[in-house]
Amino acid sequence: MALESIRADHVPRQEATIERIERQTARVKSYFLRPQNWRAFRAGQHLDVILTAPDGYEAQRSYSVASEPELEGLYELVVERLEGGEVSAFFHDVAEAGDAIGIRGPFGGHFVWSGQDGGPLLLLGGGSGVAPLMSILRHRAAIGSEIPTILLYSARTWDDVIFREELLARDAAGGNFTLLLNLSRDTARRPQDASRRIDAQMLADTLARFGAAPRLTFVCGSNAFVGNVTDRLLDLGLNPQTIRTERFGG
Repeated sequence: MALESIRADHVPRQEATIERIERQTARVKSYFLRPQNWRAFRAGQHLDVILTAPDGYEAQRSYSVASEPELEGLYELVVERLEGGEVSAFFHDVAEAGDAIGIRGPFGGHFVWSGQDGGPLLLLGGGSGVAPLMSILRHRAAIGSEIPTILLYSARTWDDVIFREELLARDAAGGNFTLLLNLSRDTARRPQDASRRIDAQMLADTLARFGAAPRLTFVCGSNAFVGNVTDRLLDLGLNPQTIRTERFGG
């Protein structure tokens, strides 16, 4: 998921090799990068990716890390093909396993979660905004945490659900994790899911599952998605200091 970030130029740039590529959906792939010097990170952080053309032109974008901090040596980035996106076009049309790219980071100190931060956790993702939320979920599982956690994930269709099989498996495994899918342009496949955009009633019903306000809420997606969801959460009485947001797009 591409997003805007505050640059930290004091962090040295380095080279990373694309170790493997996995297709997630028709428009989304995961890229597993092995950097020269792996740096530990917190779930929810992101990397700057720097592509350099033969003539010296550089394009830079930021992508959330979807892998858990415990997967040492690799960073998994989720890249969605965007119309007119020069960096996403490179990844989807040119990049192959074995290619080297420039990276810097990881960065980010606000949209992060560790076990000591506690819960309950409410995670809300739109489209490729699920990437940093996957890092949080995977980290939660890696440390054996069973704090109550709900992921409300919005996608256009069933086939657009990124990490679908992994998320369904985690939901089936229990451990105080609940997956709720809402498909804005498709029919829900499970009784607990919905076939509409996230609205105030859906958020109210989701919050009611906790019995009390979540300790932390993470919202990630497009500008429009984050703005709409956050406004509705505030209307429902959530403390703004407990809501952390990450957004992408113009």
